Amino acid sequence: MTARILIVDDDDAVKNSLEEFLTILDFTTYTAESAETALALLKTEPMDVVITDIVMKGMTGLEMMQVIKKNYDTDVIVITGFTDNFSYEEAIARGASDFVFKPFRLDELQLRLKRVLRERALLREQTCMMEKFKELAITDGLTKLYNSRHFYHELEIEIHRHNRYERPLSLLLIDVDHFKTFNDTHGHLEGDAVLHRIARLIKSCLRTIDTAYRYGGEEFTVILPETTCPAAVSVSERINEVVQTGLFSGDDPKKLSVSIGVTEYFPGEPMDALVRRADKAMYLSKQAGRNRVTMVLPRSEGAGQEVPASETKRSILDI
Repeated sequence: MTARILIVDDDDAVKNSLEEFLTILDFTTYTAESAETALALLKTEPMDVVITDIVMKGMTGLEMMQVIKKNYDTDVIVITGFTDNFSYEEAIARGASDFVFKPFRLDELQLRLKRVLRERALLREQTCMMEKFKELAITDGLTKLYNSRHFYHELEIEIHRHNRYERPLSLLLIDVDHFKTFNDTHGHLEGDAVLHRIARLIKSCLRTIDTAYRYGGEEFTVILPETTCPAAVSVSERINEVVQTGLFSGDDPKKLSVSIGVTEYFPGEPMDALVRRADKAMYLSKQAGRNRVTMVLPRSEGAGQEVPASETKRSILDI
């Protein structure tokens, strides 16, 4: 993609010669006769580099540069003929990518511009790599869901938000039933493919504000902000249903189900208490025969309130 260069100078001769030269070099060039005009143009036209004179009528080039560096992802090369009034150190300290004294040769400006663009491209590449590394650090490689470390980080944030705004917060813990048997029967590659598909099915049941995580092994967890326990049960039943109906094709004899524990955050309780209660609810689903949803309400850990999904008493494990 051709770099976009904005030339800002109130001297038409300098401005026009720079525009002609940079156009010959195959840059996309724009011109402005003042800092004010340049800033107005930047609102609608993104630029890679601004080349500006310092001394102009109205706002100076250095003042314009400070506005640009604050509001835009744009490099600035400043030029001046007043060697006694401005220094290289001052321009760089204010954010200039390079500083050129008049009179200058056009090939010298070309070399400086290419260096700025090269460093700009390198910085973008480094930023992109850092974003990828950050994404890898919080993402489960198999399912592409967030991992358990990120789960605890986000759950802590949601608990703080709940305590501040007093909005409901629910948690699901999901375990794939008989997954070890499935792995032993069909192999780990098929098992990995199933976990990947289940992750997609879980996400398909969620809102944009909900987040799903691979908790570990064949366990998943879901954070449901702004959601009461009964509403979370409805989400869980939908997940239970889509896993049964959407995991395999209609003529595929393989079947799997999930056991889900549901609970809601109680104001002021520690985060680990919430997670333990969701785990207990999921364990009660396992005890009751699997393929079902169990809700355990806060301060009711002595017993779970079972919420069976439709027809969960029938066996759907057929492998």
